[in-house]
Amino acid sequence: MLIYHGKLHLTVKNNKNKQMKYYNSNTIIYLNGQFEKAVNSSTDLYGQSLHYGYAAFEGIRAYKTHNGNRIFKAAAHFDRLERSCQLANIPFPWDKQELIAATYKLLQLNKLKDAYIRPLVFCHPNMKLNEPSGVSILICAWEWDAYSGNKLLKLTVSDYERPNPKSIPMEAKLSGNYVNSILATTAANIKGYDEALLLDMHGFVAEASGANIFLEKDGKLFTPSLGNILPGITRATVKELCTVLDIECIEKKLTTEDLKNADSAFLCGTATEIAGIASIDDIVYRPLWRESLGYTIQRAYKNLVLEKVNYEVII
Repeated sequence: MLIYHGKLHLTVKNNKNKQMKYYNSNTIIYLNGQFEKAVNSSTDLYGQSLHYGYAAFEGIRAYKTHNGNRIFKAAAHFDRLERSCQLANIPFPWDKQELIAATYKLLQLNKLKDAYIRPLVFCHPNMKLNEPSGVSILICAWEWDAYSGNKLLKLTVSDYERPNPKSIPMEAKLSGNYVNSILATTAANIKGYDEALLLDMHGFVAEASGANIFLEKDGKLFTPSLGNILPGITRATVKELCTVLDIECIEKKLTTEDLKNADSAFLCGTATEIAGIASIDDIVYRPLWRESLGYTIQRAYKNLVLEKVNYEVII
């Protein structure tokens, strides 16, 4: 068995074009029930996850609040991780409450308060295109600001489309699905845009590469209906906030014409949080973001995750 010993020092460029390092020599990860140093961890190079993208993952945030360190909607995220595995025929033999407890312990060991958390279920060695021979679970965490930064975003409608849900379950957060997102984002960045907006195979608005979209029109919010998009946990939270704030929110099939007619727009996701949209190609939205419903939602969301206000939304 060929084993790779994990001395990868993974770096990426963040929004300020600085190199970001995900871990160092002291970073602790959780792997199959054990806490160990990231630099001492290993994985097999003959697994289906590495070769075929056959893995399921989650993106979760923890926040420093006046009530202590809190993982936002931890149960919902681990429920979705289990659901993703079920949809992809990947076994999920773990107790979710134990995983949540382990995640809090992981944050403590790494002295992290505001953090991004990545659980990953990956498959054991198997070069065949069939069910996994076994699975492992990794949980890691690092400090990460809002994925898209704090500026208003410039989007472009991508030439890439979201996959047909008859080819792969779109409600599952699977590693292989994100090749589509990487291609769309890379193409958008090359053209000078911050983010890509993808349509579905019927030409309706789907979502951004890693976030859901909401449009504002005449004092109401609109968002694409489920079916060809990832049912985001932040998307669900925005809908809950709309109920609390008495903002009408409508799910429907949205067209590119709806993009043109909207008064404002924003993206939402765990990594993105709430990010306003300045423009989509040649469509420019109102310059005063603070006057939009998106800004109202952005403030309410931040207060919710920081537990500054009790909106009676399940956390």
